[in-house]
Amino acid sequence: MAKGLIHIYTGDGKGKTTAAVGISLRAKSRGLNTLFVQFFKEPNSSSEVALLRELGISTIIFDKVKSPFFNPDIDKGSLRAEALKALNQLRQIFSENRFDLVVLDEFICLIMEEVLSEDEAIDFMRSRPENLEVVLTGQGATKKITDIADYVTFMQNIKHPYEKKTKARMGIEY
Repeated sequence: MAKGLIHIYTGDGKGKTTAAVGISLRAKSRGLNTLFVQFFKEPNSSSEVALLRELGISTIIFDKVKSPFFNPDIDKGSLRAEALKALNQLRQIFSENRFDLVVLDEFICLIMEEVLSEDEAIDFMRSRPENLEVVLTGQGATKKITDIADYVTFMQNIKHPYEKKTKARMGIEY
């Protein structure tokens, strides 16, 4: 691939991870080596990961980088240390030039939850190989983050069953 572009799927609506899974499947079907990375998610909580692995898409779940929203008692210092370790591991993976596409699911939430600063996230993105296509997902993308992107898609919530106290359903919401 020539120059890799940056995609962002953000907003308060459903479908950000689903869109990222879709582009991963498309890339894999065209012979591109794909890595799907998740932050703020527990192992086995996302139904799509097992299928991605089955289809030969590499996956990493940084399960020690937990969401402060769902884990309000989490120590922010240790959370930040785990996030920085994850970025260092990803930098190492990037340097190996094995992947054509890397999805960083919930990466934007690292900024929104103040685990990483905008500048740290931007520096990380700029350190990737020039030919690497990257997808970032998560609520709360700022102007500074969207300015570095080539594609920005905003998912807007118009109506959601959660508003009527309907619980998330396996296979649909997770």
